[in-house]
Amino acid sequence: MRFAALVIGLLATLVSSATATALTYRLGANEKACFYTYISELNTKVAFYFAVQSGGSFDVDYSVVGPGDKVILDGTKERQGDFVFTAQSIGEYRFCFNNEMSTFAEKMVDFEIAIENEERAQLPSRQGASPEQASALEESIFKLSAQLSTISRNQKYFRTRENRNFSTVRSTERRIFNFSVIEGLMMVSMAGLQVFVVRFFFQGARKASTVVSIYIPL
Repeated sequence: MRFAALVIGLLATLVSSATATALTYRLGANEKACFYTYISELNTKVAFYFAVQSGGSFDVDYSVVGPGDKVILDGTKERQGDFVFTAQSIGEYRFCFNNEMSTFAEKMVDFEIAIENEERAQLPSRQGASPEQASALEESIFKLSAQLSTISRNQKYFRTRENRNFSTVRSTERRIFNFSVIEGLMMVSMAGLQVFVVRFFFQGARKASTVVSIYIPL
């Protein structure tokens, strides 16, 4: 029972040492959107993840700017990105997405900004536990945390692939439907044109026959 309480206490400590913001934003055509976070401690680890879920060619321009307008990360026409950097300055950091390259297409961007302290949490003391046991337990907990983080990233990756494939299927289905409608209209138009041409020839032949019969001598 004490061991379970010890593990729960350590997990609670780990959770409280990190903050994250996961959002989904609809980026309009010719729009630039920025999101801000404030770093209050030096050497704070910042994780930044984004993925374009739908819209256009699934790409977007991005930039990460620190205090003093110092560019930390930037890229053009990227579909997704997963970065981790250490904040060297205290202040406000902005994470921007730029869709000014698109005239009509809006983009659905899924992104996450996670801020966590690089210092490891200390295990609560327990009577009768040796330092070796505490160290082994600590390493096991951090390995479990890393594996959970890997699972979370894989889920994000597969979610992005699913959304993109579904968007491609919908686009293909819409194009097939539009092509079928156009093909049907063209067939109806060709049939009407053929009827008009045939009627025009027959009407012209009847008029010519009438004129010839008037000028035939008796």
